Amino acid sequence: MPYPRQRPRRLRRTETWRRMVRETRLSPDDLVYPLFVVHGEGVRSQVPTMPGVFQLSIDLLVEEAAEAYELGIPAVILFGIPEHKDAQGSEGYSADGVVPRAARALKRAVPDLQVWADVCLCEYTDHGHCGLLTESGEVDNDSTLPLLARAAVVYAQAGSDVVAPSDMMDGRVGAVRRALDEHQLDQVPIVSYAAKYASAFYGPFRDAAHSTPAFGDRRAYQMDPANAIEALREVALDVDEGADIVMVKPAGPYLDVVRRVRETVTVPVAAYQVSGEYSLIKAAGANGWVDERRVALESLVGIRRAGADIIVTYFAKDAARWLAEG
Repeated sequence: MPYPRQRPRRLRRTETWRRMVRETRLSPDDLVYPLFVVHGEGVRSQVPTMPGVFQLSIDLLVEEAAEAYELGIPAVILFGIPEHKDAQGSEGYSADGVVPRAARALKRAVPDLQVWADVCLCEYTDHGHCGLLTESGEVDNDSTLPLLARAAVVYAQAGSDVVAPSDMMDGRVGAVRRALDEHQLDQVPIVSYAAKYASAFYGPFRDAAHSTPAFGDRRAYQMDPANAIEALREVALDVDEGADIVMVKPAGPYLDVVRRVRETVTVPVAAYQVSGEYSLIKAAGANGWVDERRVALESLVGIRRAGADIIVTYFAKDAARWLAEG
């Protein structure tokens, strides 16, 4: 039988060859580790729907973040869980709120760790929506913007290296940028959740952050999962308003959007591998249906291959260990 002239398998035969011709590389430098911070001391509360993920008080959060940094993970992103909620989400922009306190503690303990602060009101409002409500119960876009901007300033003044508005209000990136600049915080980058979909994959996060809406849903401000061209418009608007990095959320079900965004913009692109993506892999791994390590790493490589420069993932610590082990 004649041999084919081209044999792609020649360059797959050994691990050395596979490593040398690998097109997409995954590194701990690519990862951001999400953390949930609560008031109190010595609090380490397991999130039931997210195996291995905990709500942490600031003292234990510092330990967890320091361990992540030692593994080579350059950044964490903070989500705060307040003691009390109200209709205005007041703790979300309080200088003594749990996120500013955590940011100050992290910068004291691990000064070179990059601290990202998620900017949204959903964890802090008693109704669970991402902004203020009108009398008819709709989210009031324009009255919410000053509060988001105020939160971003408070987080940056506390030492957060990055602010990340995730609310999907129109014009919020511009409002945040103006407020930061007015407070001489012009060096603080904005990572915008530019294409954030109204996804069913957020369920476990809402358990972790206690942010399930008390009524209705978020489809009036988060994006329709059926739309991709709309994502490009959202991204373009956020870049024009001053976003330094744009994010697609979720990641796995929206790799086509990640690719299209990457081909459209020149700023870095992030993707958030959300709680549902994480928990599905963890559950399947725990049941022996898949190899958790291989599936998790394959999913992260797929997100990188689609074009994401940065991945926010609950697998960050595990992935860093696995990559170190080869």
